[in-house]
Amino acid sequence: MTVSGDMLEIQGFDISPEFVYPLFFLLLFVYFSLLFSNIGVLILIITEKSLHQPMYMLFCNLSVNDLIGNTVLLPQLMAHIISTERFITYNQCAVQAFCSHTFGSASHIILMIGLTVRLSRCRSLIQNAYCDNASLFKLSCDDVSINNIYGLFFTVLLFSFSIGGIAVTYFRIALICWIKKNKELNNRALQTCASHLVLYLIMLWSGFLTIILHRFPDYPDLRKIAYILFHVVPANLNPVIYGMQTRSLRDKIIQILQRKVTPY
Repeated sequence: MTVSGDMLEIQGFDISPEFVYPLFFLLLFVYFSLLFSNIGVLILIITEKSLHQPMYMLFCNLSVNDLIGNTVLLPQLMAHIISTERFITYNQCAVQAFCSHTFGSASHIILMIGLTVRLSRCRSLIQNAYCDNASLFKLSCDDVSINNIYGLFFTVLLFSFSIGGIAVTYFRIALICWIKKNKELNNRALQTCASHLVLYLIMLWSGFLTIILHRFPDYPDLRKIAYILFHVVPANLNPVIYGMQTRSLRDKIIQILQRKVTPY
């Protein structure tokens, strides 16, 4: 089928018919679980005045970011899984790409989208299950070398600052634990850092895979899966790791649950 005008076709996943609905309901469950957990954290922090502190405002920002990033991706992805027609307008695609990349890095996407929307187009097939900058670049018959150079430069810059900041933070935590030699402090630091590090590594490597696999078109499904993992795994684990391991927030959740189950 030839797609003309402002409409683009999403390539999506090549899924066997027997796996269509299992995958759809799996993504639906993942989406509802991250909605429930992140909205729950937001409501709890907003309604509990004792949690109106800078640290918990950061948790709010984290939850809002996860909600926006996944709401932009998952509903349309689920619709395209069960649909034989996968079309989107160019403007909608650009907005989805903007929101999707803002989820990872606002500064990176502002420059990249500014370059992307000015490109001419001679193709209409998005070679992905979602809209992102690299897929939009591939619609153009122009030379997009400058876009790729900017993209790689800011990606390297972003990951370098991220990895560097994490490394410095962990070094300082390790130094404090070594100086203090406090068993309780060391155990608490180990518990917090281990769970945080697992989450960070999942996000880091799924992000790396997405970027790297855009340069290897022979593995499209692996790239799509990596990008979905980049969105849904942190969004589901953030409320658990950052919420349940924060004592004040954990105590509030336990108090609410106890009020719900205690008979009057």
